[in-house]
Amino acid sequence: MNDERRRELGQFLRDRRGNLVRAELGLPPIGRTRTLGLRREEIASFAAVSVTWYTWLEQGRDINPSRQVLESIARVLSLTSAETSYLLAMSGYTPTPATEAITIEQAPGHLQRLLDTFYFPAFAVAPDWGIAGWNRAYAGLYARIATVDPAERNLLWLIFTDPHLREMLPDWEETSRHFVAEFRAEAGARLGSVAHTALVKRLGEANPQFAKLWADRGVERFASRQRIFLHPMAGELVFEQHRLVPSDAPDLHLVMYAPVAGTPTSDRIRALAAPHTTDTPDTSAYP
Repeated sequence: MNDERRRELGQFLRDRRGNLVRAELGLPPIGRTRTLGLRREEIASFAAVSVTWYTWLEQGRDINPSRQVLESIARVLSLTSAETSYLLAMSGYTPTPATEAITIEQAPGHLQRLLDTFYFPAFAVAPDWGIAGWNRAYAGLYARIATVDPAERNLLWLIFTDPHLREMLPDWEETSRHFVAEFRAEAGARLGSVAHTALVKRLGEANPQFAKLWADRGVERFASRQRIFLHPMAGELVFEQHRLVPSDAPDLHLVMYAPVAGTPTSDRIRALAAPHTTDTPDTSAYP
């Protein structure tokens, strides 16, 4: 475990310990009023480890906790399954621990052909959240995708730096929070790698809101959910977001926006994706 991951693990444990509700664990307040947060001694006792050892863990010392001990601490801290996976991944307990972010600039041909079969927006995301491929419907939804600098063709980067994309997202605050928490959960053992650290630093400098969300240390697994876009020509588009992992290219995730039934989204996205014979899109298809 590198120094950056040890520091992150310690801060993560401190943050989660400080958020525990004492009454829910059958503990009285600290003093007269403090109802949140457990002492290190209490966590160590519940997890059946020494106070000194647990203190070292929170301090980011060079120690090697076992999987069993980390899982015990996770139970005491009432971590979610995503948070537990993140805790384990930071300590190297992953099926295939990766210490460097994998950069994939272009999706393999067979995956691009798969994307092209969908009439609704779909795109491929690399482990560093670079966008490695997309279909015509996604280009209709987000027209800049083909012309943006390849170095900036990163989903997280675009969410936090492209004002046009932000205007299209009425729930930008919620969406950006989900994205940062999911990105952190997927980073796992790559946390502290040169490429990962550089991307996080660059994002934090570009947008203070990213820096704040990153400092909050939210961790979430990806979950299918509704996504709403306010397109400048097509108006409101309502999708259900899904993600698939190809078995023959597990480092890529395919993200799909399926139109929600009962909305005009399906017809509108077909119109957006239709090829045009002029440089000016035909807006007559939009109500």
